[in-house]
Amino acid sequence: MESVEYKEGFILCSDDNEERAIIEPRSLEDPRLKELIQVLIEWINDELATQRIIVKDISEDLYDGQVLQKLLEMLTETKLDVPEVTQSEEGQRQKLGIVLRAVNRVLFGTAKPVPKWSVDSIHSKNVVSILHLLVALARHFRAPVRLPENVSVNVVVVKKDTPNQLSHRTFVETITTTYDDLGMKCERDAFDALFDHAPDKLQVVKKSLITFVNKHLSKVNLEVMDLDKQFHDGVYLCLLMGLLEGFFVPLYDFHLLPEDFDQKVHNVSFAFELMQDVGLAKPKARPEDIVNHDLKSTLRVLYNLFTKYKSLA
Repeated sequence: MESVEYKEGFILCSDDNEERAIIEPRSLEDPRLKELIQVLIEWINDELATQRIIVKDISEDLYDGQVLQKLLEMLTETKLDVPEVTQSEEGQRQKLGIVLRAVNRVLFGTAKPVPKWSVDSIHSKNVVSILHLLVALARHFRAPVRLPENVSVNVVVVKKDTPNQLSHRTFVETITTTYDDLGMKCERDAFDALFDHAPDKLQVVKKSLITFVNKHLSKVNLEVMDLDKQFHDGVYLCLLMGLLEGFFVPLYDFHLLPEDFDQKVHNVSFAFELMQDVGLAKPKARPEDIVNHDLKSTLRVLYNLFTKYKSLA
């Protein structure tokens, strides 16, 4: 495929109707964006210190999948079955595809493609896609760093309409939002101790919580058998809040049959909002933790409800 130069040295595919998204040059000078990139680079280098890998540029050093592979292996403590070194572009893309499918399985429970990154966007050194990927990994694995909040960039989408005519449109892409919990190492609590030292007592706590939630969910003919799995989509949390507080939760406010990760995160986030609306402290867990079947996070949320409503008939 041929290519032509466009303005600030960015590359645009020459096929008619082909589009390429690029960051507006002024956005690259945003101090918060520069800080975000630097924080992510330092985090990667810390994780890969034992591998003697040093990342200096997130686009130039990550596009071929080699560093991403090593980073994922370190974070998950597993080994990916991919070629160690690939020189050809096709080999790089195949390896990158394997790595990205593994990333998606870890983050979302499925290897299916996601909108924010792809083999094409990462291999073409798309900074926005690479940042989305790294931020998602940092959040999922609770990286011990504080990411700059509310980082966004102006993205220009350039389209070749005809051999002699280019058109473009601009939109704002959000890279990070507000994270009260990201990177903050919370003090150990009773659940940490239960998981580490008293698995028998942990079962007692789980049984008590199951009894508590079923006492109320039974009013709408629902029953929980497995705390590990039945709260991860947020549906029972939303319904439980309505039952505990005696109000109807409109079905249009949440997804009764969530179809993907984002809809489940929406449900849990909405349940967290309901909890705060009735005076409960903001849960320490992230919605993503609940959706990803993090039992400890689920138990913390349910125990807070139990503490407030245990005497409720």
